[in-house]
Amino acid sequence: MMNAVVTGGCGFLGSYLCRGLIENGFKVIAVDNLITGDLKNIEEIGSNSNFEYINHDVSKYIDIPGEVDWVFHFASPASPIDYLNFPIQTLKVGALGTHNAIGLAKAKNAKFMLASTSEVYGDPLLSPQPEDYWGNVNPIGPRGVYDEAKRFAESMVMAYRRVHNIDTRIIRIFNTYGPRMRYDDGRVVPNFITQALKAEEISIFGDGSQTRSFCYVDDLIRGILSLMDVEEHGPVNLGNTRELKIIELADIVLDITNSKSKKSFLPLPQDDPKLRRPDTAKAERLLNWRAEVSLEEGLTKTIDYFKKRLSLD
Repeated sequence: MMNAVVTGGCGFLGSYLCRGLIENGFKVIAVDNLITGDLKNIEEIGSNSNFEYINHDVSKYIDIPGEVDWVFHFASPASPIDYLNFPIQTLKVGALGTHNAIGLAKAKNAKFMLASTSEVYGDPLLSPQPEDYWGNVNPIGPRGVYDEAKRFAESMVMAYRRVHNIDTRIIRIFNTYGPRMRYDDGRVVPNFITQALKAEEISIFGDGSQTRSFCYVDDLIRGILSLMDVEEHGPVNLGNTRELKIIELADIVLDITNSKSKKSFLPLPQDDPKLRRPDTAKAERLLNWRAEVSLEEGLTKTIDYFKKRLSLD
C-alpha cells in the first residue's frame, strides 16, 4: 500500500483529494491546522482505517513517521476573503510551508505535487493563459500575498527538482467549485448561490463583464490523479475552458435556484483579473484530460449541497 501526505487535507480540494487517493488504494495522512479547513469535510473518510488526520501548521517543521511515497502540498488560504484576512499566514504557507513539505518529500525520497493556481498569471494580458505565459502580477498589491506565495512556491519546487532531482508535479488550478465550499468564503460561486437561496441581492463586483472559467471539483481531482502517472515536471493547467462573464454566471444561478434576488453592483477590487480562461492543450495531450461536467450540472449539485448546509447552520 502506498502512503500519501496531503497538507491542507481538511480543505475543500484537499478533502476530495484524500478521498480520491484512498479510493485508489493509498493510505492517507491529512495535515491541516484548520485556519480555513473544516473537519466536516473529512467526515466521510474519518473512520476509514487508511486515513489519519494530524492537526499541524505546515509552516513549521513536518514530522511524519514511517514511509511516505507522495506529498501533496495543498495547504493555503485560497479565497480572496481568506488570504486578505490572513496575509502573513498565506505568505508563510507558500514559502515556509512549501519548504517544509518538499523537505519531507526529500527526506522520504517521495514524489511531490504542488497545488498552484491560475492566480500566478495575475491580471493576464493574454487569453487563454498557457503555461509558458509569465503573467501580469502586482507584487505589492493586496492580492500579491497569494499570487506571489504561489509563484515563489513554484520556484522552490523547480529548484528542488533541479538540485535534488525530486520527482515533482505542479498543477495550476483554475476556478474550481462544488459541494463542501464554505458559503461565506467570499468566492463568487458560493456567494451567488448563498445570496440567491436567501433571496438577498446578488453582489457583482464591477459591471460583471470580467470573465472566469469554472471547473467542477470531480473533474479537477480526476486530472490531479492522472498527473501522478505522468513524468511532467513543469506546470500543468487544470480547468474548464468554457469562459463566461460574471454577470452571466449570476443569471445562471438565479435561473437554477428560481430566485427572485436582484443584482447589485459594487466597486471592482484592486487588481481583480479581467480575464480568466485556461489553455488546457498540455493536459489534453499529456493526460488525455479535459473538463467534462457542464456548468449547469455542477451548479445544480452544488446548490443542492448548499440548500442542506444552509438549513442546518
